[in-house]
Amino acid sequence: MSISQKNPKIILLTGASSGIGAATARWLADEGHQLVVGARRLERLQSLATEIRASGGKVDIHALDVTQQASVEAFAYAALSRYGRIDVMINNAGIMPLSPMAALHVSEWDQMIDVNIRGVLYGIAAVLPTMTQSGRGHIINVSSIGGLAVVPTASVYCATKYAVRAISDGLRQENDALRVTCVYPGVVESELANSITDETAARAMEEYRKIALKPEAIAAAIAYAVGQPDGVDVNDIVVRPTASMG
Repeated sequence: MSISQKNPKIILLTGASSGIGAATARWLADEGHQLVVGARRLERLQSLATEIRASGGKVDIHALDVTQQASVEAFAYAALSRYGRIDVMINNAGIMPLSPMAALHVSEWDQMIDVNIRGVLYGIAAVLPTMTQSGRGHIINVSSIGGLAVVPTASVYCATKYAVRAISDGLRQENDALRVTCVYPGVVESELANSITDETAARAMEEYRKIALKPEAIAAAIAYAVGQPDGVDVNDIVVRPTASMG
């Protein structure tokens, strides 16, 4: 029996309808944790929940829009009301409509700021009071290797992921009881690239994704951080394809 099965946790996960989020939900549920997952696409969540429950896992689903603070607060409140505590919050929701700065896709810049930065901040705000009160908890924020280095067509996206990095490190330094982990995935098979409307960026991403990781690689890294003893805080995890040059 794994440590997680002996000590199951109440885990909240945003952006769970596909990609890294769905893979992480499956992985953690398989380890015996109680999952509470949210996303905008409720039908996708329902399908995921059916799959997890058929395998013996435990999961609750909620419609969630991380750009709306009230929605994130309701998501956390539902978990807290039912289970009495929140052990782990995984802020995973994100979008990546890449484009050159000169394309002036300002509305897409705004969307990335809303989802990738505000969504993380709202997730933290929704769970920090109860975690602080209980004197324990774990906040996991999914950044990107774009939060470590900037590449053409990704300036704004990278800026949002650098922000996640800064928020995570600041939160960690402000707390001596809570664990804070920032995860930096390299290129991963997911639907993120589907939001790219700029043709130049889309073509570049097709080439970049020829060496993409499976989302389960990131799920395993997140599970590793979750599974550490309370006194062990895994601060940063970078996960890249072996063939990656960046």
